[in-house]
Amino acid sequence: MLRDRFGRVHDYLRISVTDRCNLRCMYCMPEEGMAFADSAELLTYDEIEEVVSVAAELGIRKLRITGGEPLVRPGLDGLIRRLASIPGIRDIALTTNGLLLGRAAASLKAAGLNRVNISLDTLDPARFRLIARNGELKRVLESIEAAADAGLTPIKLNCVLLRGINEDEIPAFLRLAYERPLHIRFIEYMPIGHDDENWKNHYLPLGRVLEVAEAEGYRLFPIRERTASGPSDDYGLEGGAGSLGLIHPVSDQFCRRCNRLRLTADGHLKPCLYWVDELNVRPAIGDREALKAVFGRAVDIKPENHEMAAKLFGGAQSHKPTERRMSQIGG
Repeated sequence: MLRDRFGRVHDYLRISVTDRCNLRCMYCMPEEGMAFADSAELLTYDEIEEVVSVAAELGIRKLRITGGEPLVRPGLDGLIRRLASIPGIRDIALTTNGLLLGRAAASLKAAGLNRVNISLDTLDPARFRLIARNGELKRVLESIEAAADAGLTPIKLNCVLLRGINEDEIPAFLRLAYERPLHIRFIEYMPIGHDDENWKNHYLPLGRVLEVAEAEGYRLFPIRERTASGPSDDYGLEGGAGSLGLIHPVSDQFCRRCNRLRLTADGHLKPCLYWVDELNVRPAIGDREALKAVFGRAVDIKPENHEMAAKLFGGAQSHKPTERRMSQIGG
């Protein structure tokens, strides 16, 4: 098993297949000036399959395909089909902005994809253009229906809360979770690859969601123990069809139950989303024992926690934060 120095067992690998995206969401990348990897710099699907095959031997059971926007890379259903056939892999999920999911949902399900997370930061079309700087909300909403029709459930909707921009939509998202069998996950804005004043000005702790829920008359109850792996604190809504999740890495970090490693599109294994540390897997491709050693080294160097809150308040940090943007790591 991939057990680190702090007793955390890692059974979950997030795989970025591209750093490119058809949106420019304000919390993920700048509107202009991003330098993207050439196709030759990306891991091939053959290489990804080899890495996952070795990871499965070490106890990896769950995969998540990410980007950038993973659906901008051609042939993704073929990769998923190959990964689903690897012994030991039990669950494959996809994180997507939803613009291209509608026409791909059925083929992805047939290939072996189990479920999807869809980014949805607003329910207002004009505000969607403000936050995403491109695209149409209508296509994302259509993709949610297509995912449901294809059986890619449970469907999780990821909403990054931004102070002064979409916090007034908390009641609308609560109502959506109450009326529909959807899992709405509110996520704190993280300083990944940047810690500028824009982040500090728009950061909003998720305690605000619980305050609004109480004011709106919703009765929440926890539906998962906090000791479970995964970053989300989950709540049901009494009488409601869906549920809520709170992912608050800044105000209440989830590091103590972290069970994941990340493989970037350009072939680096990251033990932690926030810190700069990463290991290049490319030199080990073709040598299974060497790949196992890279995974072993990754869990050996994984720190106990990140220190995003220290960055918010200007405190000292024990490690060097990454300079990669979220889209370059894998959201």
